[in-house]
Amino acid sequence: MNLEQLRQKHPRLIYQSYNYEIVEQELKANWKFCLEPDIIFTPKIIVPIEANLDKKQIENYIFHLGLIELISYWKAACPPEVVIQPAKISPAQIEWLHDLVIHGLGEFYYTNNIDFTATDFLTITCGSDRLIPTASLEKEHQGDLILVAGGKDSSVTLEILKELPNPKGTLILNPTRSAIDSIKIAGYDSPITVKRTIDPKLIELNQAGYLNGHTPFSAYLAFLGTFIADLYGYKNVIASNENSADEQNTIFHELKINHQYSKSFRFEQRFREYGDRYLTSAVSYFSFLRPLLDLQIAGLFAEFPQHHASFRSCNVNQRKDSWCKQCPKCAFVYLSLFNFLPYQEMLNIFGDDLYLKPEIQSSLKGVAGISEHKPFECVGTVEESRIALALSAKKYEKMNEEIPEIVRLVEREVSGNESLGIEAIAEKLLTQWSDRHYLPQKHETILRQKLTSVSRKLLENLN
Repeated sequence: MNLEQLRQKHPRLIYQSYNYEIVEQELKANWKFCLEPDIIFTPKIIVPIEANLDKKQIENYIFHLGLIELISYWKAACPPEVVIQPAKISPAQIEWLHDLVIHGLGEFYYTNNIDFTATDFLTITCGSDRLIPTASLEKEHQGDLILVAGGKDSSVTLEILKELPNPKGTLILNPTRSAIDSIKIAGYDSPITVKRTIDPKLIELNQAGYLNGHTPFSAYLAFLGTFIADLYGYKNVIASNENSADEQNTIFHELKINHQYSKSFRFEQRFREYGDRYLTSAVSYFSFLRPLLDLQIAGLFAEFPQHHASFRSCNVNQRKDSWCKQCPKCAFVYLSLFNFLPYQEMLNIFGDDLYLKPEIQSSLKGVAGISEHKPFECVGTVEESRIALALSAKKYEKMNEEIPEIVRLVEREVSGNESLGIEAIAEKLLTQWSDRHYLPQKHETILRQKLTSVSRKLLENLN
């Protein structure tokens, strides 16, 4: 079926209800969505808890997690109307959710060639006058709850923040080996682990020809992290999203399409405003690495060799706990680290010199801007990729090795187009600091100190 046929067959997605119970120090919750006329979805989540809670204290969070869950099920058919039945939300909340569905699913619209600009494309209504109280849980909030995924970014956050004396905890959603190990390596206590289960009927619909695509996963983490922080008494929910996440992939129907929208500063800003008003003012969500570019984070990660054998960033081979050595994520992680680590260390991590592998060349060209658009992956800016590739040429020269074709191609382009020179641009990138962030003073100070010491060392090595 095409889009119009799906929208005619399924005119509404109804958020019918949520249910939750506390059993043996576990909070078990599920949501019921009906894709009219007759498809029922019931995603689930299991959250560990430390003590008995008044169910009324957590109801608002369960309801809100359902608002974000429904996005994954709405996109299967893009019905013209979403009905929120469990509780009433304000016009401002409806506008906020509508904005997230548009911006957060931008890649989905692009890849499925969906025109989302019509005024009747999506209407969100409420089918209830019931209000849910938004009181925070009765705890003294202090310290940091760090969201951990198992890649280089959250590993850098873990290592730098452990130098602060305040209480710290970690949160993993559907834990992977690399995420668990990164926490152990950094010396933290056991993480809080949350298990989320997608309704298998959604997978069945995808296989039957319904619509599928990227969803704003980090938006879900923001809501979940705020809930867990409030539940456990943490003041800060800390993500590891960087300044590079703001760069668009392409433009579609006059909208900037960004694969990393829910990692962007715009989303962070909007979520903080929403959370403070409708969730709790006792918890602050921010990204610790927001002032930095991906290339700077790679340089910081190079300073923590204990993580080099353990971390994984490849989404294609996530279940295999390995690098696929073909995708844009593998390409970017490789080129971002190449100039900061010894050549043999790179081979130890990736198993091969990825610059020499034919199957990854298109991904390398993509992240360097030599393609139709920047790849839909969590990668750095095109400028960072091009400078990293150009600098790689110097490294091969120092090793008296032949420069790979893709490296030479980009090095020539950068040298011919940039008046500053490659080294000068690299210095600018490695020392930059964005003031668009929400870091508390102590967090900003420690990150600035680490960046200053490391960037000086990196620049010396590059020269």
